[in-house]
Amino acid sequence: MSVPGDTIREIAQLARLRVEDHELPELTVSFNAILDLFEQLQAAPTDGIEPMANPLDNRQTLREDIVTEENQREALQSTAPLTEDGLYLVPRVVD
Repeated sequence: MSVPGDTIREIAQLARLRVEDHELPELTVSFNAILDLFEQLQAAPTDGIEPMANPLDNRQTLREDIVTEENQREALQSTAPLTEDGLYLVPRVVD
């Protein structure tokens, strides 16, 4: 697949990127090389291969969900300027 320079310029404009005239030929070559790489990846045989979440096949070790600290809300909120029903009250910032 080959994308012409005009299309690259349109893509750059959509991405809000400025492309100078002298940069366009090199950018076109790089862009087309990336698309060629995608075509090579699409051609790879993947039949019968299951998708993996991690290429290293590591497992996440989980710990038991046990509360290790006591509730300190009252102590922490005692230094707040305004609280009500366990919530911090703040000044209105949007009218």
